[in-house]
Order: sequence, then C-alpha cells, then structure tokens
Amino acid sequence: MTLTDFDIWYRSRYHQTSSAFTSLGMILSDLAGIMLCFGTGFFLVNLYDFEAINFKSFVTYWPYLPVFILIFQVSNLYPGVSLAPAEELRRFSVSSFMAHGGIILSRYIEDKEFDAISSAFIISLCCSVFILLACRSLMHNLLYKTHLGGIPAVIFGGGGIGRTVVDRLLDSRKAGYVPVLILDDDPASGEAYRGIPIIHDTKIGPEIVRRFNVKMAIVTTIPELDEQAWNTMVHYSVAAFRYHVLIPDFSGVTNIWMAIRDFDGILGFVTSHKLKMPWNLGIKRFMDLSTVILVGLALSPILLIIALLVKITSPGPVLYGHTRLGLHGKRFKAYKFRSMVIDADARLKALLASDPRIKAEWEANHKIKQDPRITKLGKFLRRTSLDEFPQLINILKGEMSLVGPRPIVDDEAARYGKDFNRIFSVRPGLSGLWQVSGRSDTDYNERVSFDTYYLQSWSVWLDLWVLYKTVGAVLKGKGAY
Repeated sequence: MTLTDFDIWYRSRYHQTSSAFTSLGMILSDLAGIMLCFGTGFFLVNLYDFEAINFKSFVTYWPYLPVFILIFQVSNLYPGVSLAPAEELRRFSVSSFMAHGGIILSRYIEDKEFDAISSAFIISLCCSVFILLACRSLMHNLLYKTHLGGIPAVIFGGGGIGRTVVDRLLDSRKAGYVPVLILDDDPASGEAYRGIPIIHDTKIGPEIVRRFNVKMAIVTTIPELDEQAWNTMVHYSVAAFRYHVLIPDFSGVTNIWMAIRDFDGILGFVTSHKLKMPWNLGIKRFMDLSTVILVGLALSPILLIIALLVKITSPGPVLYGHTRLGLHGKRFKAYKFRSMVIDADARLKALLASDPRIKAEWEANHKIKQDPRITKLGKFLRRTSLDEFPQLINILKGEMSLVGPRPIVDDEAARYGKDFNRIFSVRPGLSGLWQVSGRSDTDYNERVSFDTYYLQSWSVWLDLWVLYKTVGAVLKGKGAY
C-alpha cells in the first residue's frame, strides 16, 4: 500500500488520535465506582443501625470526588491503558487508601471522634478496589464495542513479534491501542495483516505524524535491519512520535517488575525470581493461612450442607482425594467434594476403550466435557467450582497455595517437558492465571506461558488480582466442567 492509499483508508475510519475518549470513559467509570463505594458503606452501616446515619447525607460527601480523580491522575491511572493487571490493582489500592484515609483523618481532626460515618468510609475503602476494577472492566467493554476508546498506534515490524502485537491489540478489550499501520521494509511481509495496511518503508514516521497526528509507535524486532539501519530508524523515524514502546525479543522473559540499570552507558533489564526469596514465601504463606481461616469459618455452614447433599444423593464418601503432583513433583491427595460415581475409574477405562472421540479428548486435556460419570449434583458443583473448596484443607496442610500453577496428575507431567521442574518449584494453587484466563479451554502450551508469567512476575498484587478474577470466572462458569 502507498502512503496516498493509506491516507484514504485511514481518514475514512479514524477521526481522532488522542486518548481523550478513553480518559473520559475511565474518569466516568471511576466516579460511578466511588459513588457506589460510598453508597455501599453508608448502606451497610445503616443496615446495622437504621438510626446511625441519614442515608441521604452521603450526597454531601460528593465534593470529595474530584480529590479521588486527582489522586488517580497523579498515580497515572489515566488513560489507564496497557497497565499490567497487578500494577493497576496496586495503584488503585494505594490511591484509594490515600483518598479514603484523608477523608477519615480530616473528619477525626474536625470532630475529635470516630463515628458511624467514618465507619462507612472504612467499609467504602475495603470494597473500593474491587468495585473500581469492576466498573473499569465494564467501561473497557463499552469502549471496545462502540469503538470510541481505541488510541491509534503504528507498529514498526511486520514479522512474527509485530503480528503478535497486532493480534493482541485487536483481540484485547483492555489494551487501549488500535493498530492502524504496520511499517516494514521487507516486501515479503505482504500488503496487509488482519486488515491493517503494511507500508514497506520504515523511514516515513515523521510524515505519518505530520499528516495524521498519530502519537504512539510500537517498535518490535525487525531481523533484516542491521545495527546502523536500526539506529537510524529509532532515532529518526520512531523519535518523531510523542510516545514509543520498544518490544525486544526476550523469549521466555515476562517479568512485569523489570527495572533498568545503567552499566556505564549500557542499559540492562533487572529481573528477580521473587518466589525464591524466603521473605516473600513467608508473606505468601501468611496470606494463604489467614484467608483460608477466614473464608473457611464464613463458609462452614454452606460446606456442611454440600457435604450432606453429596452423602444423600449418591452412595460413597463425601470427599474424594485424587493423587496430584505438587511442589518439586511430590505427590499428595488433592481433596474435592465427590462429584462422580464411586466406580468412576472403571467406567473411564471402558469409555476410553469403546469411544475413540472421548479417548482423543481425554488425551488432549485429561477432561471430558460430557462426562457420563458425573452425578447430577456433581454437575452443579463443578459448574460453580464448589467441588474444589475442600482443597482449603490442602492449603492448611501446606500442600497447596491459594494461587499458583494447577496441580496435575502423573500423566500430565510429560506435557510440561523441561518446564516441569521450574513451574513446580512453587506450591500449586487452588486458582491460577490460566484458570482465570481460560480455565479448561487452554492447552498445555498456554498453561506453561501463564505459569511462567506468574513465576516471573509474582507479587502480592498479582495474587490479589488472580483471586479477584477467580470470582468472576467462577460466576461465569467459563471452562468449568
């Protein structure tokens, strides 16, 4: 495609190049989320004591809303695109704590007492992060469907990495950037990819900026460029854009907490395996125990009812312990509420011997979507993931963690190949990145990618984000069978 052809193509599709619509959408979603948090706090306090607060009085605290937006802006939450989920969670947590803490402290200084309204703001703080993330998720979906929120970006490089970037940007509802042009000097890269034009000239960056006011350039590896051509492209063509992202080809390196170090003019990226540090392991274990104890106590009546229903509706034990591989490949019994008939193993052998389709499905994922061995109650327990709650016992015993790679059976170990020892250098998890990203719909290569990302990018914030997403995955029932 020529630049003239691209001019016609681009102007017929895009009429704005700024992040204004995206920023405005995020601000509106945050305002709605903050008001919802305030309302939740006041409502729950009133629910405990109807005379504690005049519920309508929470409107008088709306003047604080611009303060929240200002703090969010200082935390670089606008336009809030291309943020790693754990980083977005961290920024919201810190910003919300500062804003709510300021309100509570100012009220205490003024009134010299801690009253029901201050309690309402503490409740608002506790639920704020998850409400704000949920509101932003809805706004991302709205902007994606209406095509109002995409920020145009030019991709330098039409090879494998460049096309992967285009795929992710086109398929993601949260990426925020829309690829509008690919620049690559190699004619073999074609004329277009997924409808995005390709121009075979990486030197026209300044002209693109001048004509179309595109502000973002995403630079990927271009193997055919030598060092001099690469430097010329970066310092002249790419530098014309206001913002530019460099995506190096670091295969297998997916650490979102990378830092930059200067070795006398040579820049290096610093990473660390945080789950090899005793202090971090202690923090993770404390989170596991405290959460399991609190959740276990809160859900104990429901778990007892489920246990009773399992016993009544199907002969056999309430719990089923399946041998799984955990930390360093050590075997342990992973507990679940029994969701299958008691002779499930014998029936599986018969199924695999009699039905090639079921055998192929089992060999691919070690799961069967329409599994005749599952009881009627078991289908409900699996669809809602309630069958996995007994694994809280495994967490208490130190065999599992709340978040981590999924425990596997012996036959699956070979699927991980050389990655097995690295991935299972930590405790397996009740939930994990691949479960909340696709659950049973992902293949083993994707599981390894998700688990690698988790190991290299671990933080308390990432664990909290996975737990937050787990709730949504369970409610949707996606991939659960």
